[in-house]
Amino acid sequence: MSFASHDSATRQSQGEAITAEEVAASGAVADEDTARYALILGDDALMLAQRLSAWISRAPELEEDVALGNIALDLLGHARFLLTYAGTAWHRTEDDLAYFRDEEEFRSCRLVEQENGDFGRTIARQLIVSIFQHEVYSRLVRSTDETLAAIADKALKEVAYHQDHAIQWTLRLGLGTEESARRLQAGLDELWASVEELFIDVDPIPRLASVAVAPSTLREPTMARLGEIIEQAGLRIPEVGGSFGADRSGRFSEHRGHLLAEMQVLARRHPGATW
Repeated sequence: MSFASHDSATRQSQGEAITAEEVAASGAVADEDTARYALILGDDALMLAQRLSAWISRAPELEEDVALGNIALDLLGHARFLLTYAGTAWHRTEDDLAYFRDEEEFRSCRLVEQENGDFGRTIARQLIVSIFQHEVYSRLVRSTDETLAAIADKALKEVAYHQDHAIQWTLRLGLGTEESARRLQAGLDELWASVEELFIDVDPIPRLASVAVAPSTLREPTMARLGEIIEQAGLRIPEVGGSFGADRSGRFSEHRGHLLAEMQVLARRHPGATW
């Protein structure tokens, strides 16, 4: 049974949330290439959710505790959908893929693994990632893989909010005080070397012409949108090249191991535990 023909498709068309459990119950099984593509998207969402959750109780405003926490929960939901679907290719659950893969098995990009830094750096990262993800999901809704298309339709609605949140904070900080603009510009400067990795058509994407969205096709619209917002905020596009070896091939940032150690410790210490 395809995901689109499952009862959840009706609920989705009415604006109700789909769940990872419904993805699993749909009966859709990903082939290995599609599963590996789902991992790319899912790992990005999972790592960024883990990073953003660290802002809870630490954000500069109480409302931002809630906002960043909600964005993290949205991204965790996207990761659950995508890892659940990916797992059907290898008879593994979302928890298996999140907690029992090693560092080199993840395919997240370096950008989402970067440390939060100060609030300006976090907003710089959110601006880049949310605009890129919006471009991805805007096109993935037309995927010939019905499960990916359904997941993208759900994710797109939430990423639209993530994008708006990042843009509003970019303008607020960039056009705010001299110090807020300096910190946001420093965040962009520090993170910019990781941007190019977003647009590389890594394996297996070239074999998934009608299923996946080729990242290389997103460079122009993503960079144009970023340039527009950064200019409106009175800031500048950093003149920084891409970092060496950043291509999702298994060479990863120095931050991934620390992220996974924190995220995976309980599941690995007490495998199969329930409460």
